[in-house]
Amino acid sequence: MARIIAIANQKGGVGKTTTAVNLSAALALQGERCLVIDSDPQGNATSGLGVDKHELESNLFDVYMGEAELRSVVVQTEIETLQIAPANSDLVGAEVEIIDKPGRELILKNALSSVSGDYDYIFIDCPPSLGLLTINALVAADSVLVTLQCEYYALEGISSLMQTIE
Repeated sequence: MARIIAIANQKGGVGKTTTAVNLSAALALQGERCLVIDSDPQGNATSGLGVDKHELESNLFDVYMGEAELRSVVVQTEIETLQIAPANSDLVGAEVEIIDKPGRELILKNALSSVSGDYDYIFIDCPPSLGLLTINALVAADSVLVTLQCEYYALEGISSLMQTIE
């Protein structure tokens, strides 16, 4: 069973994606089986791991819409033990589409249950917001890694994130 770690902070530019990409790659190079869930519509973890986010047949948006199983959207990276569930700008529409759906905060958790046995670590790269994509990541995760820069606004945002986690 994988350890599922959400990498979150509602502030942008604090190193969430950089941490997700580099930590997963480092662990994968040590032989750990890793999956990155790119839950940010910017899709930077996707492109950061060498996947063209503009050429995807399916992505995390399709999982949220119930049109694909998570396993079917996962893409292999150049590192043998590292895979990614990619995202692109399509994912922006997911929050709007699932807003009235019962159990909307459990979609990612339920999707991960079918693949968690295949990995040692699953990292969820969250968007810079506290919307439904981040809520889904927090509900699905065993733990949260909060990245931040040592500046006033970054520290101010931590209290909001902590309230959301609680």
